[in-house]
Amino acid sequence: MKSYRDLQIYPLSKRLAIEIHRITLGLPKFEMFEEGSQIRRSSKSITSSIVEGYGRKKYKADFIKFLIYAHAECDEIIIHLDFLYETKSLTDNALYKKIRDDYESLSKQINKYTQWVSDNLNEYPSAKP
Repeated sequence: MKSYRDLQIYPLSKRLAIEIHRITLGLPKFEMFEEGSQIRRSSKSITSSIVEGYGRKKYKADFIKFLIYAHAECDEIIIHLDFLYETKSLTDNALYKKIRDDYESLSKQINKYTQWVSDNLNEYPSAKP
């Protein structure tokens, strides 16, 4: 891998963040600045955490830490989607199910990748003075 862009989880997380951004622009006004703002930040945080973790891949523990952050944000989005749907702020049943399923899939992929990093990535030796 030459770049974080080579990770399967990167383009999916970015596409979903853009989709969440678009969806939230159609929420009722009172939700756009509360739940909408929170879900937008969480969705973008997944991608940002993947990128930041990859940038720290020299330090295995840091890489894993940021992947765990990405996984947690992914699961947070699922609960925000549930809140929006159950409060009837998001009324498109098909859209809700599709985006929720996509985040469930992303969550599993991040979890698998985190496990792969844990099992396969070697810690770089520290630089000697």
